[in-house]
Parts: sequence; structure tokens; C-alpha cells
Amino acid sequence: MKLKHKALLYNFIGFTLIFIIVRLLLGHFVPMHRFLLAGISAITATVFAPKFALARIKGEEKMVMKWIFRKEIKEF
Repeated sequence: MKLKHKALLYNFIGFTLIFIIVRLLLGHFVPMHRFLLAGISAITATVFAPKFALARIKGEEKMVMKWIFRKEIKEF
């Protein structure tokens, strides 16, 4: 699997997990309309999900991750 596809898959998995968790928790505790619930969950997941990307470091292509809860960028 190419690194580009792997980074895209990790971005999707991170967003999806956070979206589903926030959607279920908000839906359980706060009664609101489905579209508003989905919108709030999507915005929250976009902000809090880790971002994976490709970077060329010292001539070598590596996958890197940036997350709101970490200061440094992690290399894979």
C-alpha cells in the first residue's frame, strides 16, 4: 500500500471514530435535531482528529502526524 493511501485511510479512520463517538454521546445526553447533531459532530471531529500527511524529509518520503494534543510532529 502506498504511503499516500495509508495517510488518507488513517485520516478517514481518525475522523470517523471521533465523529461516531461525539454523535452517540451528544445524541444520548442532548435531544436535538439530526442535522444539527451531525453538523456539531463533524465540526468537532474535524478539529480534534489527528492529521496525517506525507513529507519529504532528507530526500525520503515519510508519513507524519500532527494532532492538537501534541506539540511536536510525529514521523512514521
